Amino acid sequence: MGKKLLKNASIVDAHGIRMGDVLIDDEVILKIGTDISDPNATVYDLEGKYLLPGVIDDQVHFREPGLTHKGNIASESRAAVAGGITTFMEQPNTNPQTVTIAKLEEKFQMAADSAFANYSFLFGGTNDNLEELKRLDKNACSGVKLFLGSSTGNMLVDDEAVIEQIFLNTEMVISAHCEDEGTIKRNLETFKNQYGDAIPIPLHPQIRSEEACYLSSSKAIALAKKTGARLHVFHLSTGKETELFRNDIPLSEKKITAEVCIHHLWFSDADYDTKGTLIKWNPAVKTASDRERLWEALLDDRLDVIATDHAPHLMEEKQNVYTKAPSGGPLVQHALPAMLEKFHDGVISLEKIVEKMCLNPAILFQIDRRGVIKEGYFADLVAVDLDAPWQVTPDTIAYKCGWSPFDGHTFRSQITHTFVNGHLAYENGRFSEHRNAKRLTFDRA
Repeated sequence: MGKKLLKNASIVDAHGIRMGDVLIDDEVILKIGTDISDPNATVYDLEGKYLLPGVIDDQVHFREPGLTHKGNIASESRAAVAGGITTFMEQPNTNPQTVTIAKLEEKFQMAADSAFANYSFLFGGTNDNLEELKRLDKNACSGVKLFLGSSTGNMLVDDEAVIEQIFLNTEMVISAHCEDEGTIKRNLETFKNQYGDAIPIPLHPQIRSEEACYLSSSKAIALAKKTGARLHVFHLSTGKETELFRNDIPLSEKKITAEVCIHHLWFSDADYDTKGTLIKWNPAVKTASDRERLWEALLDDRLDVIATDHAPHLMEEKQNVYTKAPSGGPLVQHALPAMLEKFHDGVISLEKIVEKMCLNPAILFQIDRRGVIKEGYFADLVAVDLDAPWQVTPDTIAYKCGWSPFDGHTFRSQITHTFVNGHLAYENGRFSEHRNAKRLTFDRA
């Protein structure tokens, strides 16, 4: 690919912003400085635009194999690149499920053939695949995923003895979906007796309630403390759960970490009246108070990572009655613009966005040479124009499913360039059809 020189960039990292140039040699960052010149480099004058590390999304559902009418690795990773996401970690609840090493490697081959962004996968733990999990090399993939509450694809792990054995028998990060199944079933039955299948969508957070979330996450954390396992709790949705996490030690020393997703930071239960099932997620979007407390915990470092839980469904599927409308929605293209909107509102700094969306996922999963703009690191880079308003409309949506919960919203910031391993994958609405994505490697001793 040769050399590329990004001139006059406002370079953002977790500690500050500085003006400078970035020289890329093939796939890596060769030099960062001022007044860099190289006669052999293709020059991109960023004219003061903000240059961020590529976003690392630790939780996506790209629906391949088996559910490709909703999305696939190619379509959704392409949308991710348009959103400044250069690395994704895909979940195991596909069809077939990623619960054997053979199926895991098959997915890696699919991504090698079609991904536009760097990739890894989570290996799914089940009630009966402990011996397979024990055989999994700790550097093979992102980590292990446990569904401690059922969701799309129903990979519920509910055998407590097996869960404890999983916690005892892997050195990898265990990422958990925490909702108590018994609580959810009781709540659902109560409302079905009253409404049948046509339960009003605003009751979703009463079915998948604060109690269901806290009961499950607190139990998982207690088990992690008992066993010494490395636990990462996915998609926190309640203020009460934020009390379970600490901020008095560096992320690299934490054994128990947490993620919050875009939709829980953006929407509240007041939005169900207008958005309906389009914002039906598991766990549910809850109250404005919950949202406020999630923001507080994110900003004071009890919560470590911002992710998307990107999970596309067809519009016709989402328009079903409550019990038949699947949970989940597409987010990778609009996650970074949404967080930049919160920067404009004075809620979060650019440095904190980079910390939570780029640096911390790399630290947490021990990813090799990504998440930072640094000499010797892979050139995963995103240029952002903070003063370029644009509206989300059907013709700008890159998801295969063709819709977004942000449809009609005007964002103030626009992603202009996305580089994946030094390759210009996206520029001002245009995609490169050349792929330069790589399988993630990890630095786990």
